[in-house]
Amino acid sequence: MSSLFGIHAVAALLSHQPESVQALCLVKGTLNPRLLALEEKAKKNNIRIRYETSQTLDAQTNGAAHQGVIAMVENGVQPKALTNYSENMLPEFLETIEVPFLLILDTVQDPHNLGACLRSANAAGVHAVIVPKDKSVGLTPAAIKVACGAAEFTPFFQVTNLARTLELLKQKGIWLFGAAGEASATIYQQDFSGPIAIVLGNEESGLRRLTREHCDHLFQIPMCGQVESLNVSVAAGVCLFEAQRQRINIK
Repeated sequence: MSSLFGIHAVAALLSHQPESVQALCLVKGTLNPRLLALEEKAKKNNIRIRYETSQTLDAQTNGAAHQGVIAMVENGVQPKALTNYSENMLPEFLETIEVPFLLILDTVQDPHNLGACLRSANAAGVHAVIVPKDKSVGLTPAAIKVACGAAEFTPFFQVTNLARTLELLKQKGIWLFGAAGEASATIYQQDFSGPIAIVLGNEESGLRRLTREHCDHLFQIPMCGQVESLNVSVAAGVCLFEAQRQRINIK
């Protein structure tokens, strides 16, 4: 079996696709009301519950922070609630959105960063997150946990050729805004009110050259202290909510 862990991720799965859960593993003797709520929800759905020690749960998640709960899902079963879309669905998906608002992550490799970006994207009203398949992390259990339920609702596309996908977006009338520390313009000088995609680079080197060249506009986030850059997930939050501020009245 495969597994999902963390209170938010498991709660979303139990709420929206309980039939995909084969068993729920809970830490023994918990008094945490959120875990007790998951226990009750599992009982209502006739899901088998296993009570384990914290050490046993640690071993099952390779030491990741499971928060006292793991949902066991049968191998090969992709929960429907996890919106991991196939690449060939992207053109049709874009046709369903009047004024697209997308987040593109160029080779982000840390699952915790991806999860945090998904959480911010969902909170800001992003329609979809797009990443390349090569040199990028996907929807791992750790990423889903950190996303705190956002992975269950935010469409997620892994594409074979990011440059080709960027060209497709431009053909669809979507403007590409890339965050780059060397840019002369700032985020506050950008117009995010139309059909847009915000493009962020990876944790170490930022945007790749070809990705940068495909962007219509480059901007920087002004840094007022001694540090020169932000973590990509923090940068995502800053960028997406500036865009959301400008787009607040867009349906």
